[in-house]
Amino acid sequence: MKLSEVKKSLDHLERVDFMLEDGSFVPEHFHVTEIGILDKKFIDCGGTVRQDKVANFQLWDANDYEHRLKPQKLQHIIALSERILEMGDLEVEVEYQSDTIGKYDLGFDGSRFLLLAKRTACLAKDNCGSPEKKKVRLSDKNVCCAPDGNCC
Repeated sequence: MKLSEVKKSLDHLERVDFMLEDGSFVPEHFHVTEIGILDKKFIDCGGTVRQDKVANFQLWDANDYEHRLKPQKLQHIIALSERILEMGDLEVEVEYQSDTIGKYDLGFDGSRFLLLAKRTACLAKDNCGSPEKKKVRLSDKNVCCAPDGNCC
């Protein structure tokens, strides 16, 4: 979800809610402790230099049970961040700690924001030498587990 989409979504909300994929919610008394830009420059496993740049929101459960972030206040925080950090219309990534700090993609279902699990992937499938995953039927398990099954 792009920053412009977050701002547009906030225009129509009375409250700001974030829901995880398991159906649980970030506690309603959360704080947005940071909005920033993460700029990652890296080399993939095929040797290609790549760069990724995202807007990052950090959510924090402060046990401040009376706190409620209103959509207008979050719009103000975003506008300030855009102006000072010269953000542009970046994809938004969210950091939130349940057990450990997790990074999430951001979605929206029309009434609440969704924290969507991020997945790893090989960016150089044609160049890194990693074999394609093979689909094996359970009925063919003896083929996979044989010494020459070439998939274990």
